Amino acid sequence: MSVVENIIKQHSNPGRDSLIPILQAVQEHEGFISRESVIEIGKALDLPASKIYGVATFYNQFRFSPHGKWVVQVCRGTACHVKGSAALLSRIERELGISAGGTTRDGLFSIEVVACIGACGLAPVIAVNGNFHAKVSPDDVPEILRNYRNQTVEGTK
Repeated sequence: MSVVENIIKQHSNPGRDSLIPILQAVQEHEGFISRESVIEIGKALDLPASKIYGVATFYNQFRFSPHGKWVVQVCRGTACHVKGSAALLSRIERELGISAGGTTRDGLFSIEVVACIGACGLAPVIAVNGNFHAKVSPDDVPEILRNYRNQTVEGTK
């Protein structure tokens, strides 16, 4: 039995109203929502894949590709914005060669833009896999990313 089948079985009389909780559970288990999962959900709920994608793309919580090993969240809340998080985001994108929402080809880094991390007094803030970096300047970015790259290399030795 597939992951999707198990998740759907957990819902009594699964239908259109179960779609979002099913998508959330699939993403929690798989890390993202695959094309195969969308097709399987569509068959089980008798919904076209286009309808499922329409719902899933409306909410920014859903993603359709796996995250990198290191997820760099850039806060764009008011305090971070005022303190320069736009320049910070641009530097991260340049250093990694990807745009927000993307994952590097080597699968090491993903960039997410978040509305607020909740650490306004430390602005501008980025978090990497939940580890906060406070009062970050664009010039700090290369070293921060290098440290995570080095952790990856050390972890494979």
